[in-house]
Amino acid sequence: MMSPFLHTALEAARTAQEIILHYYHGSFDIELKPDQSPVTIADLEAEQAIKNLILARFPEHGFFGEETGKTNPDAEYTWLIDPIDGTKSFVRRYPMFSTQIALMQGSELILGVSNAPAFGELAYAERGQGAFLNNQPLKVSGYTELKQAALSLGNIASLAASPQWTALGQIIPQVQRIRGYGDFLHYHLLASGKLEIVIESDVNILDVAALSVIVQEAGGVLTDLNGQTLNLASTSILAAASPELHQQVLQHLHYQWINAS
Repeated sequence: MMSPFLHTALEAARTAQEIILHYYHGSFDIELKPDQSPVTIADLEAEQAIKNLILARFPEHGFFGEETGKTNPDAEYTWLIDPIDGTKSFVRRYPMFSTQIALMQGSELILGVSNAPAFGELAYAERGQGAFLNNQPLKVSGYTELKQAALSLGNIASLAASPQWTALGQIIPQVQRIRGYGDFLHYHLLASGKLEIVIESDVNILDVAALSVIVQEAGGVLTDLNGQTLNLASTSILAAASPELHQQVLQHLHYQWINAS
């Protein structure tokens, strides 16, 4: 049975989709934020539509949006929203962008919706209820050995500048193949049993909160690169199709950190 929270999140994602695709197939101006990342009217209007819908249903909830910031930050429930994760792809008419909607109760992420409308994938999950992609159940492969695993990397530039880069060089020859799908896609693929490891740095929690619930409800393991549970300050991801794989990769990375310190 779908909870009122998940029903609202899916409705919000579909409302945002109409706005986003309207501009995606039309025209829009592009502005640069102080960090030089792009923002468009589609980002702003989509987030406002999501915010209006959610807070109309749950006015006592908090809201943390990529474009509008925090509202009611001390609430028991807080919605985490990135209206267009992958705006750089969006502005170049490349379909690798998504809307990310997550719900946190206290410090625990309990719900996630990841909608990639131009790519044709809508994934969602709620704690204890499983994960779904286009209404079909999701399940990780469950592979336990590096030699079985497909690895996908995100934000490679920041990884290359970190001490973990040497450790990655030790991991890569051991896996079956390596890719760099990025954004929502490698998490959807991991939850679908089509790859086994995702390593990503320099992320914003708004980009990955919903995806973390989806991966874990599909049977995967997801932490930051220190092996810690995600929180609002998290900036990295280590996701795997089994606890065994997660532990093997974490041990490689941890060994490198010790020797780099």
